[in-house]
Amino acid sequence: MLLSFDVFGTLINVRESSYDAFRSILGESGRPDVDVRAFWEYWEERNISHYWETYRPYKEICALSLGEAFAHFDIPGDPSAISHYFDAFSRFQLYPDVLSTLETLSRRHRLAIVSNIDNDLLAVTPLWREFDLVCTAEKARGYKPDGTLFRYLLEHAGVPLNQILHSGQSQFTDMVGGKPLGLTIAWINRRNIQLAPTVPKPDFIFPDIASLIPLIERMA
Repeated sequence: MLLSFDVFGTLINVRESSYDAFRSILGESGRPDVDVRAFWEYWEERNISHYWETYRPYKEICALSLGEAFAHFDIPGDPSAISHYFDAFSRFQLYPDVLSTLETLSRRHRLAIVSNIDNDLLAVTPLWREFDLVCTAEKARGYKPDGTLFRYLLEHAGVPLNQILHSGQSQFTDMVGGKPLGLTIAWINRRNIQLAPTVPKPDFIFPDIASLIPLIERMA
């Protein structure tokens, strides 16, 4: 089997890893009082909305979305402050279950990552292991929600569709983009949130990736 994984939010604890960068952005913009979590979530929603548009690099989308978040929160900020976020990538933290789980799974299966990201940002992200297949938005010239990035995965997987299990945390990118293509998807619901009624249902739901091991042993 080929086991593919979303990166940011599934393997990397992206919210906790990037809040300090966004606190710096808000502080430099004169609004340290703004709830960083609410600001981050609005910014991420705008990112996802732009994934549906004609391809542009992730870094450009992030800056565009930051400008929109500033406007939404009535903050006179400079979108170039998004550089604080990019600078934080080398300090991002894996979830505690990631390395041991991937090591176990890699003994019998090939591993892939599928990420809405630019190649250079992924390159500085401390994943601490190699993967058999790396699929990025930059390589695919498109993102997950409209299926472009998942079609890239399917084209390069080297196995039939029914031999791929994709695991991801984002219902609005992983499920929305992958399920219409027939992918088997495990929703890694680390934040224990509700599935939106408009989102295709995943095949499996787990609180972490360690919980995948018994499932994959049965499927193999």
